[in-house]
Amino acid sequence: MDKEFALTIKPDLNEIDAISSALDEVMKKHAFSEEEILDTQLAVEEAVTNVIVHGYDGRDGEIGVTIRATRGIVEIQIEDSALPFDPLTLPEPDLTGDIDERRIGGLGIFLIRQVMDEIVYRYENEKNILVMVKRKPAGA
Repeated sequence: MDKEFALTIKPDLNEIDAISSALDEVMKKHAFSEEEILDTQLAVEEAVTNVIVHGYDGRDGEIGVTIRATRGIVEIQIEDSALPFDPLTLPEPDLTGDIDERRIGGLGIFLIRQVMDEIVYRYENEKNILVMVKRKPAGA
């Protein structure tokens, strides 16, 4: 991997901008398209927001974010010490019904699944670890 960027934030929604800026910088250096950068930022923001709002739920803690980039691939690892939660176990949302009758929630994980190429979750050393990968399309 050519470049690695790591930062640790408090579980505060105002801290997410620092992650988005880092992603923008790293992905631009590796010639990802604006759309790929925005999709990745959206997925990472959604995942970190879920950790802050649902995982820590007002409790103190830390969220570690590591961004690794190489030719055509960016990998983002998000670590936290909140309660164990595998977002990949959530069912796909039902998008067929009337919007007023749909269950609230679950769309963030759906969105992450749509825009990222690979998502892996594990719980290790009392930490949630979510790894998301974005690849440039072949020939890009």
